[in-house]
Amino acid sequence: MNEIASPPQESVGGDPAGLPVGHEGTRVDVTERLAWSWGAGGAALALLGMLALTGAGIGMFTAIESGSASEPFLVIGGVALICLATLLLTGLSVISPGQTLVVQLFGRYLGTIRRTGLVFTVPLTTRKRVSVRVRNFETSELKVNDADGNPINIAAIVVWQVADTARASFAVEDYADFVRVQSESALRHVAMSHPYDQADEGEESLRGATDLISGEIAAEVAARVVIAGIEVVEARISNLAYAPEIAQAMLQRQQAGAIIAARSRIVEGAVSMVEDALGRLEKDGIVTLDDERRASMVSNLLVVLCSDSRATPVVNAGSLYS
Repeated sequence: MNEIASPPQESVGGDPAGLPVGHEGTRVDVTERLAWSWGAGGAALALLGMLALTGAGIGMFTAIESGSASEPFLVIGGVALICLATLLLTGLSVISPGQTLVVQLFGRYLGTIRRTGLVFTVPLTTRKRVSVRVRNFETSELKVNDADGNPINIAAIVVWQVADTARASFAVEDYADFVRVQSESALRHVAMSHPYDQADEGEESLRGATDLISGEIAAEVAARVVIAGIEVVEARISNLAYAPEIAQAMLQRQQAGAIIAARSRIVEGAVSMVEDALGRLEKDGIVTLDDERRASMVSNLLVVLCSDSRATPVVNAGSLYS
């Protein structure tokens, strides 16, 4: 498909629907196709023909010096043969693995050559090398607000490659820069859609669901760069942290949450241990406890088990009721 100017879609108000005012909606719409070419065998024959024509042309110029024939005929014939050899030379190219040639003839897209080695294509064409190797880059560290409004710093690594050489060459000005800018835009959008941590039920956080968030980033970037013929292989978060101005406060909040969770586990375990201890004392008939003595023992055991410091025993020589 060649370059096509997409006609504008009129909205109710008369302006192009979904387009800026004054924009007619024209866009380069071209997809990759294979260009005519010969492989190594055909290219070798073309090279031999070029050498033969060059040798014949040089032979005609040599015959002029020896005066063996009419001079004008030899001059015209020699120039024609050398020009034809030069024409064949313009069709030869060498393509390395992971590289392609986008072929144009006087500005018209003829196709893309993906075979490697020595190739021969249409002479007098201009050829642009486009790499289809896998590339990666790390976005700049972005400062955005998460879903809770907290400022965070985030960066990601995007792995991509060119899938459609025609779109990469003609649909955008600079496809590498286009991928970089759109990746940062997609990363910003995904980061603003999730909280950093402590997500609500049914919601994923940036810190707690890294694989899921990375998948969302990859899908978002792929949707944005498909116009340039780019395929996104993978996207991963490389840096994620609170912004410096709130990092200390958030660290204290995380520490408080960790302390509360640890205390909850300690209390839960202590209660279970006290329950087992009282049950065994009563079951084995070691001691008979009334409600007051039971409460006192429970209190002492909980203090010993839950205290941060080492408990100091106190010897009671009298009765509990004295």
